[in-house]
Amino acid sequence: MEVNRCLEIGIYEVWGMKYTNVSVHNYTVFDDHDFDFCDGINVLFGKNGTGKTYLMKLMYSAGIAAKGRISFADKLVKTMLPINGQISRLVSKGKGNSSTTLELTACENNNTPVKLSLAFNKKTKKWNGEMKGEEKWEASFRENNMTFIPAKEVLSNNYNLSAAVERGNVKFDYTYLDILSAAKVDVSKGRNEKEKSLMLRKIERIIGGKVVYDAEQDQFFLKIGNAKQEFNLVSEVIRKLALLWTLVKNGVLEDGSVFFWDEPEANINPSAIPLIAEIWLILQRHNVQIYIATHDYFLTKYLEVSRKKDDCIRYHSLYIDDKKNRLRAGGKIYPARAQSYYGDIYCIVQKRSRGFMEWVKLQ
Repeated sequence: MEVNRCLEIGIYEVWGMKYTNVSVHNYTVFDDHDFDFCDGINVLFGKNGTGKTYLMKLMYSAGIAAKGRISFADKLVKTMLPINGQISRLVSKGKGNSSTTLELTACENNNTPVKLSLAFNKKTKKWNGEMKGEEKWEASFRENNMTFIPAKEVLSNNYNLSAAVERGNVKFDYTYLDILSAAKVDVSKGRNEKEKSLMLRKIERIIGGKVVYDAEQDQFFLKIGNAKQEFNLVSEVIRKLALLWTLVKNGVLEDGSVFFWDEPEANINPSAIPLIAEIWLILQRHNVQIYIATHDYFLTKYLEVSRKKDDCIRYHSLYIDDKKNRLRAGGKIYPARAQSYYGDIYCIVQKRSRGFMEWVKLQ
């Protein structure tokens, strides 16, 4: 049962942005697709190259644009990083495709749908796309938190990263710079302190300590007792969970926020997946809308068996139609489709196992 929680959560009256629909036409790998989202956890499942990250960066860019400090088109370019900052590079490469239209719909405090659209074509210069609905979008969602954890670990790369990107010395898309900024600033409003403390303690049991930021050195450290450990000297699973700890502690993932996580399973020990899934479920129960891009079937199944009756989870399966060589999107994740991702490896293992047994018989 999916419950709309745009208006009220527990004893708090919460005004939160919730994406309800995204429509894309000729955007990167997509031709024409409509996505309907739930208020809670939305799982984008599929192989690499099926557009999961592209879709999340599109939504993240629109959400950040609501702050009014950067346009939607400009932010999209900074998160996607097309060559020379040309938004025209995001038009689908299919034959006859010459223009792209994007429309995002979200609900505001009174559940009235608010739309933001962007159109551009192969001749559009830089990020000069045609936008509609900006004024209403900004007025409705200016106060909302938007958080994106990229696939690559980032805490150990913090030192002077922003300055290096601005100078052009290194190339990182702006999701990396944004998440580091979010990890440095405490914006907590004091809501749900009991649940926050519970989540922090659960993560601390795995990472073995707490996270501290040294502003003078511009570095994050894992604090274990009275000792501080550099993040480049701990495992990547510790770094990823430490970042999650920092976001929870700083209040970035509070009521009414939208949270994106790209490939959370990357370089993570499978034993940590239940903890991450449990925290997602707690967050969505407290009015955080979550988007997860993954190709880990077991992560999706763990979410499914761990959900409670009123937890809101929707699955979006992205796959290539072999007959027409076109990207498709569906609402279910079929075991057979997930197994096909690992099918080639499974066949090799089976063949080699049979070969080994035949060799044993001959001995």
